[in-house]
Amino acid sequence: MKIADIEFPEYPLFLAPMEDVTDPAFRLLCKQFGADMLYTEFISCDALIRSIKRTEQKLNFSEGERPLAIQIYGRDADTMAEAARIAEAVQPNIIDLNFGCPVKKVAGKGSGSGLLKDLPKLLEITSSVINAVKLPVTVKTRLGWDEDSKVIVELAERLQDVGIAALTIHGRTRAQMYTGDADWTLIGAVKNNPRMHIPIIGNGDVTTPERARECFDRYGVDAIMMGRAAIGKPWIFAEMKHYLKHGVHRADLSFDEKISIIKQQVLNAIDFLDEHRGIIHTRRHIALAPAFKGIPNFKPTRIAMLQATKLDELFAIIDSVKEPEFLVQENDSELDSFSQDQCAL
Repeated sequence: MKIADIEFPEYPLFLAPMEDVTDPAFRLLCKQFGADMLYTEFISCDALIRSIKRTEQKLNFSEGERPLAIQIYGRDADTMAEAARIAEAVQPNIIDLNFGCPVKKVAGKGSGSGLLKDLPKLLEITSSVINAVKLPVTVKTRLGWDEDSKVIVELAERLQDVGIAALTIHGRTRAQMYTGDADWTLIGAVKNNPRMHIPIIGNGDVTTPERARECFDRYGVDAIMMGRAAIGKPWIFAEMKHYLKHGVHRADLSFDEKISIIKQQVLNAIDFLDEHRGIIHTRRHIALAPAFKGIPNFKPTRIAMLQATKLDELFAIIDSVKEPEFLVQENDSELDSFSQDQCAL
């Protein structure tokens, strides 16, 4: 499979762009474990053209992360085109357009998936960006705004006609947010449309090697993009790669190996930022790390880890955790909510 002149191996696995998640530290780990394509956190075009420092920092990446896409979002064609030119100047491999973010502060203002209610403007923005840069331009979007407006099959054709190099489809509507099951039947319908010739990347609820195999085989997608399944578990790419190639599961990492990876991510983040910001930026990953999931009576330790602000303090807490002799069931929704609240501090 190729996107423009970028060639990928069989069964490519991509890391989804995620705000406050896919920073360089996390991207490098995912690359180490086999991610074939990396994406930055999504970047506001309005903030980028105003030279907001924190936004400009999101353009930073290392050569070891290639191929890499910088993803931008906005609601105005001229502004998006100018932001794309700024992003192109740091020489990523791809410019990706976010037409899928469902959160209110983005979609509610007419950006991200909000543009699924105004397809002419969505296509105008896409065309403007393509004409503004020399790099390949790709798009990530959803099935439609809601259950009554699943426009993705028609939209995919129109985006291809405008000139995008590849299309990523998240198998939910904006109305679904991240609830319910991702609908891969419409992703498959786009891929199997005889008019389509650009690569189609599927996204949504791919959390196991078996599901990855099923999505490639049943729906015929050219690549799979993973988001939440990789948070706290960058080695998921290696697990899936092994299963897709050999048809059997890779030996699970030991508890100590998983702990070592978590600590390395913290150190990477500190190298890119500083001690305080690096620790804060990895809290979401620590909270959701499967190495800690199900350890009996672990909540006080998790709280202590998420409140630590110094490296020595954090590593002392992590090192105090012992491999459990047995696991208990956790309430995943409660853990997700808790970790997100803590990581916002």
